Amino acid sequence: MSTTHHDLREPTSRKHRPRAVLALLALAQLVVAVDFDIVFVALPEIGRELAFSPQSLQWVVSAYTVALGGFLLAGGRAADRLGARRVFLVGAVLFGISSLFGGLAAGPEMLVAARAVQGLGAALLIPSTLKLINTNFAEGPARTNALAVWGIAGSSGAALGALGGGVLTGFLGWEWVLFVNVPFTILATIAGFTLLPADRKRVGPDFRDFDLPGAALATAGSTSVVFGLVNGPEIGWATFRAAGCLILGAGLLVAFFALERRSRNALVPLQMFRNRNLAVAVAVVFAFMSAIATQYYVFTTYLQEVLGYGALTTGLGFLPMSVLSMIGSGVLFPRLLKRWGLRVALFTGMAGFGVAMGIFAACLTPDGSYWAVFPGVIAWALFAGIGFPPIFLAASTGTNAEQQGVAAALTSTSQYIGGAVGLAVLVGIANTIGGAHGLQTAGWIGAAAMVATAFLTLAIPRGPR
Repeated sequence: MSTTHHDLREPTSRKHRPRAVLALLALAQLVVAVDFDIVFVALPEIGRELAFSPQSLQWVVSAYTVALGGFLLAGGRAADRLGARRVFLVGAVLFGISSLFGGLAAGPEMLVAARAVQGLGAALLIPSTLKLINTNFAEGPARTNALAVWGIAGSSGAALGALGGGVLTGFLGWEWVLFVNVPFTILATIAGFTLLPADRKRVGPDFRDFDLPGAALATAGSTSVVFGLVNGPEIGWATFRAAGCLILGAGLLVAFFALERRSRNALVPLQMFRNRNLAVAVAVVFAFMSAIATQYYVFTTYLQEVLGYGALTTGLGFLPMSVLSMIGSGVLFPRLLKRWGLRVALFTGMAGFGVAMGIFAACLTPDGSYWAVFPGVIAWALFAGIGFPPIFLAASTGTNAEQQGVAAALTSTSQYIGGAVGLAVLVGIANTIGGAHGLQTAGWIGAAAMVATAFLTLAIPRGPR
């Protein structure tokens, strides 16, 4: 790639402080991960106060994930072409402002719009943080340790989000699950100006670098697919809002890949998929996030709608998951990686997560209790913590330095679109059957899919431990 567009060498204008930089990047990942899950516990209260229907309520989650997934590829290209520091700062500001407006929402439309803009901000933050990790920490032990810390922030952020959502909703109201992001994004913006090395100045910015038609097709296609999946169970699959949107979305995504195949500045250079590590990571993370999104929805709904727990009690029920996720990412994953290598570490996390989901689903009975599902819950948190970091380590392994931002964005796109698609499909199944049995069926389907997906990890080539 020509250095006319950018230079990957680190500028020397700031003293490099790797620990402080890593703490900042982990904080950004934590905020994004927390925001995905923090609204789950608040969903019943949001639905009552803002008059969402039971089926449309999932848009509070899906608007965020669809916008995030749809714009991640453009965010990755922006991090590569404009500079990761610039994109990081813009993303942090956008995320904070949309969080403020979301908390002030007086109706469903304003809240869903604010959540979509939050997703756009996150779409700039995620690839820029991974780009900054991959360019500030050398491939090998330094990058592995940095990704482990980043993985701790991501995997524990999910459980901390649910816990924080319960506490904030119970004491202050649902609005605070959004307001809480504002001080953290202010801190991240100030720290970003102070700690991150300045990006190399570009010569002659060229917006053709961003493949805007490709970004539009990817976002519109994924949004249309999710919209159809959300509406199908409520209004019928034969309607235009369901079947029509699914067909339209599939056509737009086909057009996107056709465009990328011919584009000189493609958002997704298709030859990147020749890297088997990246191809496996993209497929595995789609299924992984589908399962995670479903599990959080099922667990939250079971505690509040079936067992009758309040938001605060439900949030506290997630606390052990945070601890187990951190142990999985920070303690067990590095040891598995060192002893057995990337492939075994990833297979262990994915297969263990799938089995734990099955144990959890088996205990979702109408006359059950929190302690009945507790073994499955802590097992899924532990194995999800093990499985999350190696996905992104696989995606970055063997990828050229100038394409690290795109690889990170491609993997994260699959992650969040997978979450939206999985949630739409399995929530539809759960609502169609109804009650604890519907939640149990959704859990079993997710568990079976996750175990099957685990075997895809065996396609990763054996490498050095």
